[in-house]
Amino acid sequence: MGQKVSPIGMRVGVIRDWESRWFAEKEYGTLLQEDIKIRECLFEELKDAEVSRIEIERSKNSVQLFIKTARPGAIIGQDGERVEALKKKVEQIVDGKRLNIKVVEIANPDLDARLVARSIADQLEGRASFRTVQKRAIQKTMRSGAKGIKTLVSGRLGGTDIARSEGYSEGVVPLHTIRADIDFAHEGALTTYGILGVKVWICRGEVLKGEMVKEPEAPKYNVPRTRRRYPRRDSSRRDTRSRSAAVENKKEVAE
Repeated sequence: MGQKVSPIGMRVGVIRDWESRWFAEKEYGTLLQEDIKIRECLFEELKDAEVSRIEIERSKNSVQLFIKTARPGAIIGQDGERVEALKKKVEQIVDGKRLNIKVVEIANPDLDARLVARSIADQLEGRASFRTVQKRAIQKTMRSGAKGIKTLVSGRLGGTDIARSEGYSEGVVPLHTIRADIDFAHEGALTTYGILGVKVWICRGEVLKGEMVKEPEAPKYNVPRTRRRYPRRDSSRRDTRSRSAAVENKKEVAE
């Protein structure tokens, strides 16, 4: 029954860390509700910012939020105006505790299951073909270095009367291997025929025993020319100067 278990929940405490990191006794229920309200508020406010997840750390009198996103500039805003507005809204939920918001850029959005699922859902809402959208997402993810990916779209596909599911996969997605770093997410696409469910599993490799999954840091500088994926065109051209020099040498020898 490995395919019925959440790949993330099964790996928490083994190779994945908790998204909420704090300890409480009598206030556990209250703080848990606060976490839910914080995430609902931020996901609603940041629909356009491609937010993957929100991690929450608490101490006695402070709350720290880590917002993982592919577009940090959309959250920070001009001169930090938007993040300050978000801070004021969240402060109403945490009841006067000291709040700190840290925006973390995702290095490779194509390897993040939530962002891939949201991208598929957005295209389905734009009436794109569910087959084309899934195949395109799989190609992009595999090009980005994934070991495997599986997608599944469920609902009234193509406007049919009977709901069904159709999915595609490429590479390996070992759900039973606990050390496998598998990211999972599900999203909903609101179409004219009803809601379509989108699920995405991405395998990003394996994590060694005793280690935790670490998010790669986003580059803080432009990639140098020598490390670009494709070579420059002039690298394949012939050296015209060396050829002309060889012709001149032949003429001298002939004379």
